[in-house]
Amino acid sequence: MIRKTMMKRSAGMLTAGALALAAVAVWAQNAAAPSGAAVSPVPTPSVPASTVDATQPTPQATQTPAANDPQAQLVRQGEYLARAADCAACHTAPKGKPFAGGLPIASPIGTIYSTNITPDKDTGIGSYSLEDFDKAVRHGIARNGATLYPAMPYTSYAKVRPADVKALYAYFMNGVQPVAQANKATDIPWPMSMRWPLSIWRKMFAPAVVADAASTDNDPISRGRYLVEGLGHCSACHTPRGFALQEKALTDDSTAFLSGGVVDNFLAKNLRGDPTDGLGNWTQGDITAFLKGGRNDHSAAFGGMSDVVQHSTQHMNDDDLAAIAKYLKTLKPVDPNAKALAYDDTVAKALRVGSDKSNGALTFLDNCAACHRSTGKGYTQTFPTLALSSTVNSVDPTSLIHIVLRGAEMPSTKSAPTHYAMPGFDDRLTDQDVADVLTFVRSSWGNKAPAVTAAQVAKVRKDVGATPQPQR
Repeated sequence: MIRKTMMKRSAGMLTAGALALAAVAVWAQNAAAPSGAAVSPVPTPSVPASTVDATQPTPQATQTPAANDPQAQLVRQGEYLARAADCAACHTAPKGKPFAGGLPIASPIGTIYSTNITPDKDTGIGSYSLEDFDKAVRHGIARNGATLYPAMPYTSYAKVRPADVKALYAYFMNGVQPVAQANKATDIPWPMSMRWPLSIWRKMFAPAVVADAASTDNDPISRGRYLVEGLGHCSACHTPRGFALQEKALTDDSTAFLSGGVVDNFLAKNLRGDPTDGLGNWTQGDITAFLKGGRNDHSAAFGGMSDVVQHSTQHMNDDDLAAIAKYLKTLKPVDPNAKALAYDDTVAKALRVGSDKSNGALTFLDNCAACHRSTGKGYTQTFPTLALSSTVNSVDPTSLIHIVLRGAEMPSTKSAPTHYAMPGFDDRLTDQDVADVLTFVRSSWGNKAPAVTAAQVAKVRKDVGATPQPQR
């Protein structure tokens, strides 16, 4: 997660104060803002309102204009955009009403609560003009002139076309049920609760907003770039952070863009063309299948990405998913000299005959082999492969440690309704056991990733609130 050292500040130093508050804000963005995908403009006949995810509360339209009414089409387009951007993920609290806010976003120095974005005039955004809405969404400036916490990913939304902002505005004003629910104040104590230093961070790191221009949507790669960089705000999770906890890159001008970042104690993987830990070995079809169903022959969604697939990307139309896939496949690898890994059956043979007596091998046989098999290949689109997996071969083992300790569950989607879960082993395996089995996995079947230490496991165990390790 974001380093707390950025939170230290000198009371007499304006810039330090700005960076400290920025650290909290960006930490919140990392902790809560998913990296879904977005679309613009949308052919409304292909995105009927019936595509709303049944696992989430369904917003009730405040009016039901005729389907051929231009305003109705604009509302439907805005609904699709809001779904694609997964707005409900942050603005709907557990068991709360859609978009009424109140979702707690924990930070190292206090809790931030998402705001009510329903069209209620007293507690929501019902009194916002289109200009007010645009300033909040793309500029990060609230109606009262205060800078928003970058938990609202306006650094990405700055790239969203005004026409799409207009569609979103139409949806939130006319397609969402107003809810009278007051916003909660943050639990951040003074002086860290001051908002004005955030304006310095915004001026330093937020890009200029785009204008409406001639559409490039007929070019799939240009369209995919627009989807990924804009409402999708993929870089909010998948791009590493800089000295002030800003995203190191907001576009593909740098290979840091979408090269991976740690979010909520998971590694949001490298989406670039690296063959070991990125998407180098994934086809466009693999990427599309993953976004649509939450799984493919290489991997399965977990952590925050599982929610993104379930509540957002599975509802996108095929053209949009294909555009995203085409664009991602244009991203050059971080390491242009990296070689693709090749499967090696040496470990599989040793496991079959029982010749490997190491703690890592025995722990794997006792706890993992039933699903992932002694070959490390798992069962296609049921139990993910470990052999040559980009997740397994990532340098940072945070995701693997988190999953072993707390378990994981695939999303349930229209194209893949059956979801499988892996139990957590925090109460069964010691830190050393977890380190040994992951080191074994990361060096078997052709995998070539660094060893995992017990100290790394202990840190993640504490950070994710896992059960203390068993005493033996």
